[in-house]
Amino acid sequence: MGKRVALVLAGCGVFDGSEIHEASAALVHLSRGGAEVKIFAPDIEQRDVVNHLKGSPAEEKRNVLVESARLARGNIQDLAELKASEFDAVIFPGGFGVAKNLCSWAVDGKNCTVNEHVNSTLQAFHSAKKPIGLCCISPVLAAKVFPGCEVTVGQDKNVDGRFPDAEIASAIAELGCKHICKNVNESHVDKANKIVTTCAFMCKAPLHEIFDGIGTMVQEVLKLA
Repeated sequence: MGKRVALVLAGCGVFDGSEIHEASAALVHLSRGGAEVKIFAPDIEQRDVVNHLKGSPAEEKRNVLVESARLARGNIQDLAELKASEFDAVIFPGGFGVAKNLCSWAVDGKNCTVNEHVNSTLQAFHSAKKPIGLCCISPVLAAKVFPGCEVTVGQDKNVDGRFPDAEIASAIAELGCKHICKNVNESHVDKANKIVTTCAFMCKAPLHEIFDGIGTMVQEVLKLA
């Protein structure tokens, strides 16, 4: 019987929601791994809306759950309804929506607050010793909620210009967590906390390498489940 995995989204689109390629990659690898997936998102207003063609703010309001439904092909539930007891693991793709809608990292950095339902979801899976998978910027959620955990957002230096957000590794360390340097096609497993992370688009890399890195994260999550 396949593992039951919850996938948590933060909207639709890299600049104000979930990164679409990351969400899709996670779903493809979960499907290949025989997992039964249900998708969730918080029923809240987005922090902002970005015109992805122009890269500039748009004067409109959008709902995170409604926008995430685009990625879920309509088959989605309010995150408030997620029960950890019904799943073997949870996975969070990245995208600016994680740092804007699931928490306030985009504005407050390491002093951010985490959405109450995101926090309770993470705490519930952690307490039940069930694996948590995070990619791109979403490892900061674990760093904020679980002091002392180990995560990766890639490298802690901007190696060859491929890691422009390398300073996030320092912020993670300032939260009392350990940042582990990894390449884009790798993931890190914090065995003690059952947290699996990979950097995805935190690295400027070809799409297939990002896809492969997310694949290693999904595989490790399914092994731990």
